[in-house]
Amino acid sequence: MILPACRRQAAALCALTTALAALTGCGTPERPVAARTAAPASTAASGPATTPASPGTSASAASPASPSAASAAPSRPPTLAPGPAGLTPVFRSAPRAAGRTVALTFDADMTADQGPRAAAGEHFDNPGLIAALRELKVPSTVFMTGRWAEEYPDQARSLGRDPRFEIANHSYSHHAFTGDCYGLPTVPEDRMRTDVERAYSAFRKAGVPDAMPYFRFPGGCYDSRALRAVSGTGVTAVQWDVVSGDAFATDADAVARQVLDGVRPGSVVVMHCTRSAAPTTEQAVRTIVPELRRRGYRFVRVSELIAAASGRR
Repeated sequence: MILPACRRQAAALCALTTALAALTGCGTPERPVAARTAAPASTAASGPATTPASPGTSASAASPASPSAASAAPSRPPTLAPGPAGLTPVFRSAPRAAGRTVALTFDADMTADQGPRAAAGEHFDNPGLIAALRELKVPSTVFMTGRWAEEYPDQARSLGRDPRFEIANHSYSHHAFTGDCYGLPTVPEDRMRTDVERAYSAFRKAGVPDAMPYFRFPGGCYDSRALRAVSGTGVTAVQWDVVSGDAFATDADAVARQVLDGVRPGSVVVMHCTRSAAPTTEQAVRTIVPELRRRGYRFVRVSELIAAASGRR
């Protein structure tokens, strides 16, 4: 016979078990361009944050079983609420009034068919840039392709286990999710979700413990069809409002000027973590960071901007 007090304890234990079980599933083109998009399904103002249980898990599966489970579960990364008809929400920047914060984001690009080029000596990584970010103590978000994680598993694991960085999804293949996206091959609609989920699988295999539920479309190209196709993964699509122009750039000062001229409170800056395609990024960052700090900016990861945009602190 279970006494009333015991029943309450058993119910609480059950709720906690349910919440923990939900967590156990966790695991650009080669030129930066401004996003070419259809009208977004939602932006930072689209609704309060939600917190999927893990990347690649549907939003409905992430809902806590009960208020007791919600209070018992650890804090999860903030995401935006789905847009109209459940479309994947889109985030570009935090409200300008949210404070003098800025997120530097770096696309670790490698397409599915670039293995032979890497084998021939082309460098799609940039250890010098990562060392500079660590030296300068700059929190950053790295949007990584699954193919990059496969090629550089040690670096992926090091980034994923460094609390200064957060790893987000840039697709597995770096193929486009729309037609006519800067010459990129196109992912068929029925494989878009699989491409996102395959990237998370590659991260887990490389030893990245907690990749974030954020997704950046290759080339920044998306439409309502693409937003619908990836909606079941529970991600928030992350774009940007400042294009650095670092891809294929040979003038680091010009890259730095473009960023410094474009940054506003709450900005998301898109840069690249690829030596062969963005060779001046490290040098530009060494100019950008101290100057923005002089102007009173504080560097944050994308998750902090999304939390601020949705009122979650």
